[in-house]
Amino acid sequence: MIKVAVIGARGRMGREVVKMVIDAENLELVSAIDRDMLGNDVGAVLFNQPCGVLIESELQTSLARTGADVVVDFTDPNSVYSNACIAINNGTRPIIGATGLTNDQIVDLDNRCKEKGIGGLFAPNFSIGAILMMKFAAEAAKYFPDVEIIEFHGDQKLDAPSGTALKTAQWISENREFKHQGNLKEEETLPGSRGGLFEGFRVHSVRLPGIFAQQEVIFAGNGQALKIRHDSYDRAGYMPGVKLAIEKVVGYTGFVYGFEHLIMS
Repeated sequence: MIKVAVIGARGRMGREVVKMVIDAENLELVSAIDRDMLGNDVGAVLFNQPCGVLIESELQTSLARTGADVVVDFTDPNSVYSNACIAINNGTRPIIGATGLTNDQIVDLDNRCKEKGIGGLFAPNFSIGAILMMKFAAEAAKYFPDVEIIEFHGDQKLDAPSGTALKTAQWISENREFKHQGNLKEEETLPGSRGGLFEGFRVHSVRLPGIFAQQEVIFAGNGQALKIRHDSYDRAGYMPGVKLAIEKVVGYTGFVYGFEHLIMS
């Protein structure tokens, strides 16, 4: 059994992780970290089904007491780095689903994991379908250098573009010879209307209420276009990927950036 702690257990993603861990035969929920409802059974609070794990607020104390093998964190981008440092110091493998880590922080966490001889993961997206969408887009970029990315999320999302869109753009740029698309004399009469510029192509972010998460990568050439799209409708769709990440992170050393390294290895 892999012992799992969940930070932000009452959050929108946290509650899905809690449910998945409770239901999994090879995982054991040992810690639920949150700021509210302290001392209450997390299963009773979330699903009206007690599970024997009480909500607590002190990550360090909880990890030291429970000996969690893995901690899953989908919380505030401003707190995931410090949470990961605490976890690694306790020998617990961090799995981070929130954006916000800098390149320097990723390198630092990699060094910390290697010193402890444990693994860790930072992934902008845990959807297996989204990873395949990015992989297909990267392959298409070899043949269609003209491309734009449009990503759609709800209006309360804090970052733009999304981590998935940035990761997609990075993959495309690795397979695409640099080209500054469009008319070099192009002028935005409304600043920002053409989206963000990444290695010569554009990335657009749409934020509207009622939208969960979608992304479309549009390639075009003379007389043809290719559109690669992925749609997520519910947070439960990420849970098979999170479960796979938990199972795999206990088997390697070092801090990995990108879920694709786990499912394509």
